[in-house]
Amino acid sequence: IKYGLTRFANDCILFYLHFTQRHYFFRILAVSTFAAVTKYLFICRPADNLASHYRTIADECHNINDAFSDLCSPETKLKGLVVWVTGASSGIGEELAYQLAKCGSRLILSARREEELQRVKQHCLDNSNLKDEDVLVLPLDLLERTSHEEKTNTAIQYFGHIDVLINNGGRSQRSLFLETSVEVCEALMELNFLGTVSLTKQVLPHMTQRGRGSIVTVSSVVGLVGAPLSTGYAASKHALQGFFNSLRTELTDFPKILISTVCPGPVQSQIVNNAFTEELNRPLATVGSQEHKMPTSRCVHLMLVGVANGVKEMWIAQQPFLLFYYAWQYAPTFAWVITDWIGRKRVQNFKFGVDADSAYFTKPKTS
Repeated sequence: IKYGLTRFANDCILFYLHFTQRHYFFRILAVSTFAAVTKYLFICRPADNLASHYRTIADECHNINDAFSDLCSPETKLKGLVVWVTGASSGIGEELAYQLAKCGSRLILSARREEELQRVKQHCLDNSNLKDEDVLVLPLDLLERTSHEEKTNTAIQYFGHIDVLINNGGRSQRSLFLETSVEVCEALMELNFLGTVSLTKQVLPHMTQRGRGSIVTVSSVVGLVGAPLSTGYAASKHALQGFFNSLRTELTDFPKILISTVCPGPVQSQIVNNAFTEELNRPLATVGSQEHKMPTSRCVHLMLVGVANGVKEMWIAQQPFLLFYYAWQYAPTFAWVITDWIGRKRVQNFKFGVDADSAYFTKPKTS
């Protein structure tokens, strides 16, 4: 069997399994970079020649274009809304601030480093039509949960209300569990999970009182599947997925409140730079190349398209990563084989002091 992969308009992912005597056309239609569309299709049909495949594909690509034309753009839906972004001093949070500013959203920017937030604010003002009073810098430490009520009240008093909360703050991990202290796992749960839950606990009553709002949480694909070197991080993201999926079921009386989780794959953000290692205060020895990852601007744009269109869960990744996540959903036995293969390469590379992510593209180091 030969596997061929061709990219068509709007990221239709098409697979051909060629048998000796007869062609069978298996097609998975997955909108990988249009996170706002969560529909997917699996079709198996016999075909006598490849020309019929291409005619079918061309027709359906036109249908996809028609579907996309009905989507709300972030510029239309998010203009004028008050959006609170945590982790706004770098990476995805910083890019969210820039793109939201261009959409015309009024911003509350939070992170621990106030000087970096001021830099982000100035960039927003210089590259959008926002005025100084449209951007509030609100330093916030997710670990200081006793301060979250006060910070929420400050934000509400400044703008009068909060339309969207984007829970983006958090840290990653790069270490083997057998070599990692339990304190690292505890710190990841405290920051990524409990810190996010605590802030949500303060903002959500305000939204239920108004009868509308959006809580968007940046989770990760490792909140859906496992990943080597990320045991504590994956646990915190799985916890977020379970919490917000359950919370959504409790808010059926509030149909205008959106609970959305975003699951990015590898992205060119700075999250790896600040990742936890074996010990709490030990820095990561090597960060590695970011070139193979999705640009942060692309990831954020797709997030905002999803938020503007009320998408409850978004998987945002480039190929072949997205295909792998779909395999976990629909063919977990096959996915385990791939996971073991990639995991072995990542662990070997990590042990030899090279970029673990290069395992996706290079042979494992053996000496």
